[in-house]
Amino acid sequence: MATLRRLIIPFRSSLLQRTSYSHYGCKEGFLGGGYHRCSSIASSEPKVLKFEDEEKLLGNAKDSLSVEEISKIREEYNAAKEKFLKIPDALKQMPKMNPKGIYVNKNVRLDSIQVYGFDYDYTLAHYSSNLQCLIYELAKHHLVNEFKYPDTCLEFKYDPTFPIRGLYYDKSKGCLMKLDFFGSIELDGCYYGRRKLSREEIDEMYGTRHIGRDQARELVCLMDFFCFSEACLIADIVQHFVDAKLEFDARYVYEDVNRAIQFVHNSGLVHRGILADPPRYLVKNDQLLRFLRMLKDKGKKLFLLTNSPFYFVDGGMRFMLQDSLGQQDSWKELFDVVIAKANKPEFYKSDHPFRCYDVEKDTLAFTKVDAFLPGKIYYHGCLKAFLQITKWKGPEVIYFGDHLFSDLRGPSKAGWRTAAIIHELKAKFHIMQELLGRLHATATSSMTSEAYKSLLRELNDERQKTRYKMKGMFNKSFGATFLTDTGQESAFAYHIHQYADIYTSKPENFLYYPPEAWLHVPYDIKIMPHHLKVSSNLFRT
Repeated sequence: MATLRRLIIPFRSSLLQRTSYSHYGCKEGFLGGGYHRCSSIASSEPKVLKFEDEEKLLGNAKDSLSVEEISKIREEYNAAKEKFLKIPDALKQMPKMNPKGIYVNKNVRLDSIQVYGFDYDYTLAHYSSNLQCLIYELAKHHLVNEFKYPDTCLEFKYDPTFPIRGLYYDKSKGCLMKLDFFGSIELDGCYYGRRKLSREEIDEMYGTRHIGRDQARELVCLMDFFCFSEACLIADIVQHFVDAKLEFDARYVYEDVNRAIQFVHNSGLVHRGILADPPRYLVKNDQLLRFLRMLKDKGKKLFLLTNSPFYFVDGGMRFMLQDSLGQQDSWKELFDVVIAKANKPEFYKSDHPFRCYDVEKDTLAFTKVDAFLPGKIYYHGCLKAFLQITKWKGPEVIYFGDHLFSDLRGPSKAGWRTAAIIHELKAKFHIMQELLGRLHATATSSMTSEAYKSLLRELNDERQKTRYKMKGMFNKSFGATFLTDTGQESAFAYHIHQYADIYTSKPENFLYYPPEAWLHVPYDIKIMPHHLKVSSNLFRT
């Protein structure tokens, strides 16, 4: 209506023939569906339209303008349909999101950052898709061998097309779902096992799409990059029990799978599997060394803070940087402090002391750590002791990590700046949404016209088709990581916005920005800075 009112203002002015009004005792409020009458005093113009005549004329004007606007939207829709549904021309002209870009949720002045901290897995170390299959296979065998799950579970195969990052599992009902920014279930993204639930089934199971506070207590978020194999294994087991008509508790399924995933990590099975065949799982990265050396050359302090054991980090860094580092050089020289087995997120709130790790003997020293010495490796510890030893102040520290809860929530609360590593950065657009919004803005008596109804039906149909097309471009089961199918930001996007000051696909993207850069939040964003606004002008002929 706001748009419609703006259109009518000039028309109204001409009707009143420059007549100015002063309103006295005018009370604006509903009374029997209409407004209280207002007495009017006219200026020097002799002829003044009565209030009822003015409203009648305005009503006719509104209808005329609405019909005209509907016709205009119809023309734009036909033009968009010609290009958009065939895709190629429109996609070629569509602005591209920069996959190497740095996207800003909170303003950051890089010239004030003196200390750069990094997680290891999926931050400094980039893995191939083969890693998720390895984790899935190891966890699957652990479930059968140790937890006595049916041998038929060994037939499961990891499906990389099924899960996305940021899904939620309902421990009480056994559903795997995607939530939007406001905590509502995405209608096309709720699965029981590997079967997608219909809207009616979701309503029957939850009563409403919105997840309430009590229901939220039963949800666990699968947030980091290792969650792909976990989500897929949970869904496969639930589906197996359903197909076999076996009774089961959905809570036990989650707990068993989570314990199996934790075991294959903590026992070193995954680490040894990766180091046994590094080319299969690790991606070499010469840009990483350039980035770290650039920071050192600028006088910045660097530290590594990871939950992984040192032997695993050392083997991975050697492999990734072996083509760039000299034979006599060590990656450890790039860092002022190296901390392994940090036990995040407990690291940020515990009082655990640091222990110095002897690489040769594979033992921990008993002496108190009150200084971080060059070339030494440290285990465990806590944020409180870390800040006491280094004297580094919160706002001058930025920490890079991939896990929003384990890596970034603690540092964010401690006053560090935070950078999320998000490999899924992609772009998406909804042209039909804009045209539908403009059509709804013509909400007058013309809503009953056949032209309005026909266009509304066609736009809704095309929007639905477009949603499915766009979903298939990202993930056939759950769609895009950052967005729901309706264009609403996902719950994952909410957590990025809450805990990450900036986000990018990999740390070395900072090579493309000077260390003195000021990173500002874009003035015209909706919620996520990397989301592109694509006007329907792109689809006009």
